[in-house]
Amino acid sequence: MSSREIMDSKNGVSTRRMDFRDPVVEHVCDKFLRRSDVGYEKYGRTLDDERRGKHKDLLGYLNDIQEELMDAILYIQAAREEMIDDMEKQRMNIIMRNGNNGEHYDNTPDSDY
Repeated sequence: MSSREIMDSKNGVSTRRMDFRDPVVEHVCDKFLRRSDVGYEKYGRTLDDERRGKHKDLLGYLNDIQEELMDAILYIQAAREEMIDDMEKQRMNIIMRNGNNGEHYDNTPDSDY
């Protein structure tokens, strides 16, 4: 057993070998592990410690979920607007390459953003 494995064992870190057939799933799992590490560094406890120690009740968890989902909607909207801006720039570049100024084109995107 390596010194890292001994330290992890003392700190309650378990080790498991996992085989991945899909690199996308592997990348997501890696991100979960990194996020868990960041949370542990920030708060000094795991979600399991938080739950078992009653640091937060069900209403607190539901509030956290709601706030995270609200943030996700804002990120989606910002990404949509960025994508629409990029598409408009590409469209105008094509119009300019074709030798006109695009006056006869409708400049409004087809979606409600």
